[in-house]
Amino acid sequence: MNTLAIVVPCYNEQEVLPETTKRLSDLLDRMIKANKVGSDSYILYINDGSKDNTWPMIEELHQSNTYVKGLKLSRNVGHQFALLAGLKHVTDNCDAAVSIDADLQDDIEVIQQMVDRYDNGDEIVYGARSSRDVDTFFTKHASYGFYNFMRSLGVDSVYNHADFRLMSNKVLNHFQEYKESNLYIRGIIPQIGYNSSIVEYPRAERFAGESKYPISKLISLAINGITSFSIKPLRIVFWLGIITLILSILAMFYALGSYFYGVRVAGWTSVIISVWFLGSVILLALGVIGEYIGKIYTESKDRPKYFVEKTLFDSLKSSEDKNKQ
Repeated sequence: MNTLAIVVPCYNEQEVLPETTKRLSDLLDRMIKANKVGSDSYILYINDGSKDNTWPMIEELHQSNTYVKGLKLSRNVGHQFALLAGLKHVTDNCDAAVSIDADLQDDIEVIQQMVDRYDNGDEIVYGARSSRDVDTFFTKHASYGFYNFMRSLGVDSVYNHADFRLMSNKVLNHFQEYKESNLYIRGIIPQIGYNSSIVEYPRAERFAGESKYPISKLISLAINGITSFSIKPLRIVFWLGIITLILSILAMFYALGSYFYGVRVAGWTSVIISVWFLGSVILLALGVIGEYIGKIYTESKDRPKYFVEKTLFDSLKSSEDKNKQ
C-alpha cells in the first residue's frame, strides 16, 4: 500500500492542535482499515518558530500517537518556507503527500477523494473551495480580484485554491528543483505539469485560535505571487510612461494654445493636478521596479531558507540528509 504523509505547518496552534491530531489520526485509521493507504502513513507537524506551547504539544503527541512526527525550525520563516521544509523532508519517505493547514478550515475528509484520484493516475490533486461564504466582504472580493489579475498576467493558478493539495512522490522530487527564495508554492505546482484534478469542498470557520494570515500578510503574499511569476507589471509601468508622455504633449499644446489666444495666467488647478499626477506615476514606477530589484538582490545572496533545529523521527531522513536547506 502507498505511504501517505500529511504535512501540517504550525505557528501558534496550541488551541487547535489536539483536535487536529484527533481528526487526522481518525482519518488515517479509517483509510488504513479500508486499504487506501499503508500502515506506515503519518502526520508531520512543522513548528514554524511558534511562541506558545505548540512544540511541547507536538512532542507530547509524538510520544502518545504513533502517527505524529515533528519538525522544529530554528525560527519563524513564514508559512511558505515552513511548508517547503515539510515537503522536502517527506519526499524520500512517502509515495504521496498532502499539505493542509492546522486550523481545520479545510475539509480533511476530502483527503480520501484525493487519494482515490491519485490511485486513478492523477499526480496532483488540488483542494479548492466551493464558496467563500465564511470570508469577509473585503477578503472575498479581494481574492476574486487577485485570481483574475493573476490570470490576466499569464500566471497559471487554480481558482479558490490555497495550499491544500496532494502531490505524488514524482511531483515532490520535481518541486525540489525550484530554488528561488521568493517562494509562492501555489504558483509553482501548476508549472510542474502532469495529470491533475480538482476536488471542491465548503470551507469551514476556523476551529479555534486566530488567523495567521491578516490583511497585511495576504497583501504581501499577493505581491510576492505576482512579481515571482510575471514581468507584466514592468511592462505596465512602461506603457503608463508612454500614456503620461502623450498626456504631457497634449498639455503642452493646450498651454501653447492658451498663450497665443491671450490667456497669460496659468491655471493653479491644472498645475497642481499635473504635479501630483506625474509625481504619483514616478513613485509607482519606482516602487514596481524596486520590488523586482529587491527580488534580484534576495535571490543573488542565496542564503539558507531555514534551519531544522530538531526532528521527532529517527526512521525518516530528509531528502537532502542535512539540516540546512
